[in-house]
Amino acid sequence: MEATESAPASGAHVAEAKPAITYKRHGDKSIWGIFITLCIISVIELYSASSREVAAAGVYGPIMRHCFLLGMGVCIVLLLERLHYKAFFACAWVIAFLSMGMMLYVTLFGEIVNGARRSFSLMGITIQPSEFIKLSAVLVIAQIMSKSQRPKAIGVRTQGVVLSAIMVLLFGGLLFKQGLTNTILLMSISMAMIAIGGTELKKMLCVGLVYAVIGGGVVFAKFMSEGDSKAKGDEIATTEQALTTDKRHGTWQARLDRFFSDVPKYEEEITAKNRQEMYSYMAQANGGVFGVFPGNSRETARLPLAFSDYIFSIIIEDLGFVGGVGLLILYLWLLARAGIIAKKCHRAFPVLLVMGMAVMIVLQALFHMAITTGTFPVSGQPLPLISKGGTSIIVTSIAIGAMLSVSRTAVQNGNRQEVKEELNALPEELRAENPVQL
Repeated sequence: MEATESAPASGAHVAEAKPAITYKRHGDKSIWGIFITLCIISVIELYSASSREVAAAGVYGPIMRHCFLLGMGVCIVLLLERLHYKAFFACAWVIAFLSMGMMLYVTLFGEIVNGARRSFSLMGITIQPSEFIKLSAVLVIAQIMSKSQRPKAIGVRTQGVVLSAIMVLLFGGLLFKQGLTNTILLMSISMAMIAIGGTELKKMLCVGLVYAVIGGGVVFAKFMSEGDSKAKGDEIATTEQALTTDKRHGTWQARLDRFFSDVPKYEEEITAKNRQEMYSYMAQANGGVFGVFPGNSRETARLPLAFSDYIFSIIIEDLGFVGGVGLLILYLWLLARAGIIAKKCHRAFPVLLVMGMAVMIVLQALFHMAITTGTFPVSGQPLPLISKGGTSIIVTSIAIGAMLSVSRTAVQNGNRQEVKEELNALPEELRAENPVQL
């Protein structure tokens, strides 16, 4: 244990000085272990999956850039680990407004990728604001829900639940044009956090119903309006924006048609539209139980986006079914450690922060794995810390840093004196009790 304050030199001052709050020197060792292990797997598997880039940029080009980004991620984790968790409470809305600003900029001026404006470049790094929107949602919901706890009672004030749902719908509206999967992921994260915050079941059901009605209505209206436009022969492709919208609609429709098709995957003909998923399934089949060992992948040379949206297929091909299950356990272990840390906290905000960040990372990993294995319709979703992509690595590193901050600075040993000292050191709005312990 490392004291944050040194003892007074003069004996006369000892009686007047308040006892110092002590914090751990470092955050949770298990989270550190998971983070480092994921980074190691990332380096090995990204190199294995980058044969196309290696052919174009040389042997070490792609991996050096990825190692640089991972190094940035390690620095972010080390920096945020040293902060007190109340710093994340203070900056939640600042990060949210910056994320929304970036999303609006991308919507108007962003680079078009796969029929949607998704990113912009900053200092040679491609920034995808959709990743920051998910991070912002976790921070904002954690702040709102912690401030809305009922004193000495289980449950959350209705206005807190309503405000959280409104913010999620706002974030979801900004994400919608970039992909339906991101919007569903955002709503899933928010529902998990609302539940963790101690919200009563009837309120959760109301929020879920509102999400379903508004989300389903928007999707239905979009498909119907664009279908009617085509039927009437309207010239919807007269501008770049209209062309982009129409192309995106067609992509969604084609993916859903393939997903619900009655034709077995092994009987489908490989075309330009389905080659990603078909080569992905071939890679997984080639991996078998124990894999072909990293560097021996057969499909990486012809699988588009093998290093990002489909890297889990290459991991299964390299490490087999055993390696894929091992990676799944690693992400679930992160969620379990967050739960253990949450049980030991005494205040509401650190509980919501650590659990929200863990849920964000793990749900994104599960979505990626489900898409890659054919459980969900095809969509672009990176595998946290492993897929190539600067924004994903930065956001995941921020989430890991926040979790380590909570594990280091939230009082965990149950000592009454330390609990009292922590309470006295916090502002009024951070004093709500842990809803998991009530």
